[in-house]
Amino acid sequence: MLAADDLIALVRAYNPRTDENLLRVAYDYGRAAHEGQFRHSGEPYFSHPVAVAAILTQQKLDDATIITALLHDTIEDTKASYGEVADIFGRDIADLVDGVTKLTKLQLSSTETQQAENFRKLLMAMSKDLRVILVKLADRLHNMRTIRAMRQEKQVQKARETMDIFAPLAGRMGMQWMREELEDLAFKVLNPEARQSILRRFITLQSDAGDVIERITADMRIELKRACVEAEVLGRAKKPYSIWRKMQEKGQGFSRLSDIYGFRIITDSEDSCYRALGAIHRRWRAVPGRFKDYISQPKSNGYRSIHTTVSGRDGKRVEVQIRTRAMHEVAEAGVAAHWSYRDGVRSENPFAVDPVKWLSSLTEQFNSEEDHEDFLEAVKLEMYSDKVFCFTPKGEVVKLPRGATPIDFAYSIHTRIGNACVGAKIDGMRVPLWTRIKNGQSVEITTAEGQTPQATWLEIATTGKAKTAIRRALREVDKERFIRLGRELARSAFEHVGKKATDKALDTAAKHLRLPDRDEVLARLGSAEMTAREVVKVVYPDLAPAEGNGVTWDRAVIGVEEGSSFQRATCCQPLPGERIVGITWRGRGVMVHAIDCETLIEYENQPDRWVDLHWHSGRHEAIYPVTLDVTMGNDAGVLGRICTLIGEQKANISDLRFLDRKPDFYRVSIDLELSDAEHLHTVVSALEAESDVAAVERRRDAAMAPRAEPAPQGEAVGL
Repeated sequence: MLAADDLIALVRAYNPRTDENLLRVAYDYGRAAHEGQFRHSGEPYFSHPVAVAAILTQQKLDDATIITALLHDTIEDTKASYGEVADIFGRDIADLVDGVTKLTKLQLSSTETQQAENFRKLLMAMSKDLRVILVKLADRLHNMRTIRAMRQEKQVQKARETMDIFAPLAGRMGMQWMREELEDLAFKVLNPEARQSILRRFITLQSDAGDVIERITADMRIELKRACVEAEVLGRAKKPYSIWRKMQEKGQGFSRLSDIYGFRIITDSEDSCYRALGAIHRRWRAVPGRFKDYISQPKSNGYRSIHTTVSGRDGKRVEVQIRTRAMHEVAEAGVAAHWSYRDGVRSENPFAVDPVKWLSSLTEQFNSEEDHEDFLEAVKLEMYSDKVFCFTPKGEVVKLPRGATPIDFAYSIHTRIGNACVGAKIDGMRVPLWTRIKNGQSVEITTAEGQTPQATWLEIATTGKAKTAIRRALREVDKERFIRLGRELARSAFEHVGKKATDKALDTAAKHLRLPDRDEVLARLGSAEMTAREVVKVVYPDLAPAEGNGVTWDRAVIGVEEGSSFQRATCCQPLPGERIVGITWRGRGVMVHAIDCETLIEYENQPDRWVDLHWHSGRHEAIYPVTLDVTMGNDAGVLGRICTLIGEQKANISDLRFLDRKPDFYRVSIDLELSDAEHLHTVVSALEAESDVAAVERRRDAAMAPRAEPAPQGEAVGL
């Protein structure tokens, strides 16, 4: 455990004017308060607050934040009180300690509704003083560093919470180093085999190719010197989790990844940044589409840097970040740079963002009247997404999350524009509404009077603001239709457990779900914002369907007219648990498609053929074929292990075909029979965790779409 003098020395190194006496009093107070308490590892408990304080000194934070770290568990875990802390250290520090205590009590891994409310509290705590979050992040970082002392189930819970909430929060605040370490520590718990596999491959790569980082760093220094640019060059291999995420996103094995090394060039001026960029691009070929200028278009958390990817030695790609020293300090500290000290005074970094303005950009669109689910979705999407920058026709910059569509763009301008959207142009070209916007593109929205949002927009939109506005509009426009469909869903679900969906039962459900009335329950059922199983469960919690009573194919889909038949589309192979829609066909009945199936675009101008469908909310039989393309190592016994692994997940293999065979790997197409989307997720997760599996992809083939003579619009389909 770090001694008081050593901790004070860490603070004095960047803040010679620190109040050493107050720091020493806080150290002694915390040590006395935690006397006799021990961590799971057997160490004195006070070693934890001291370690948290030491982490915060790396960010050169003020005395109040360091003292808060030393005391952050006293009010919760000892006899200390808010009043006593306020009397000794002042009300500001007491408020910070109390804020950390309240955050610690939040159960962030709870149900969706509770989690939404906890996100509200999280943002409220941040709005009072962002240093509360800085202490909490440092607290989580040290707990993750020492997580091996916890029980296994506790490790998994904390690691998942870290991956879902705290790591993205650190990244959103600009502390990328902390995000990467939190992700990697969580990855070590959640998927240790995958992490070890990546580390082993790094070792093999280094033994085969030598020290790539040192060679490329030396080459870059030579080029910068030729261009008369004074700069520091730093190189590193990316973290295992970052590599794993790229493998999943690109569907590639480690051996096929190229940009696994990153380099930073730190200069003395903004002009030198652009001259350094020119030197790098003159020496190495730039990779198209991999250039971002965050100096001219900084991120909302103050981050500024030029990002480019170039082809280095042997055709290997390397990522290069170019920034000034002041920009680098903000890139390392993020929003925390606002409180950083240098030589005893607050750092005058021109790029440090005002925490109040940063926080208001997160919270301005959320109000207390929003539904819990909408709020949670909006916060998660807006807070934890990277941004893309696009332009209005007048040249104004619009920031959107990565993956945003013209629908999101329209709603970011104004809800009225979004609701009336009928089309879009990107860089002057007419594009479908589901097109993903890229950095630097110009977007123009076409509107029409009388247009209203479509239900399919919910699958197209990515921002919380757009989804919330679409749902609100759909409820008003289609509420009666949703109520009718919801009543049918409720009737079927209640009959499944031997009950009736009476008005009294629905009123009871509304009360337990905290909704205004039964119509709202039915409307949410019909709009797929709530499942029929949830409604049955709150009214009859003891009447869950027996494990052996699976939902058979003949009653798997709700919404098909009595006497009509239905088929599952082979192009998208929809599974129970996924959003679906029906298209009527002459002589075939209703063809069931996944809501995001590409072939649905063919029927956009035939609204009479569309049918609202839902899967029955029971446990379905494992009878639904799904095709997976799996890329695996070409070693003895690998295919046998993969087949065994699939069987262990209670999935039947109905067919297997070789697609491609190479000396080191091969691709196979595997037809499985599954029960629902969750079953698919279980199988895919198990395969991805296998070290010899490089990629797993679900096949959806538009060429397999049904082809037949469509029924004339307005004519009843003979089934």
